[in-house]
Amino acid sequence: QVQLVESGGELVQAGGSLKLSCTGSGRTLSIHAVGWFRQAPGKDREFVAGTNWNGVRPYYANSVKGRFTISRDNLKNTVYLEMNGLKPEDTAVYYCAAEASLRAVVRTTPTDYDYWGQGTQVTVAS
Repeated sequence: QVQLVESGGELVQAGGSLKLSCTGSGRTLSIHAVGWFRQAPGKDREFVAGTNWNGVRPYYANSVKGRFTISRDNLKNTVYLEMNGLKPEDTAVYYCAAEASLRAVVRTTPTDYDYWGQGTQVTVAS
């Protein structure tokens, strides 16, 4: 079992930056792929960014490519999502999720992930 806790979400002005953290406990995250997803009111949960177990192959949704960066520190059991150039359409609850996997390829479907955090709210004001 892995427990995930997200933090770092807050209200920010358009064009601003935030850095979200996802910290795992219970089992090491170093053998897990980790994805960030988001869900806006009335919309489906969507993939934002993901990293495989060693962080070599990050993958991004087209909507955030070039603005968001995912990274991981396996010694701290933490995965980060650095978000720059935030837009009002980035407003959502952001979730991190983990999948016990040593695959090189990051998966983007929520049902592929076994463990989820409780989410952190990101609000971007125009």
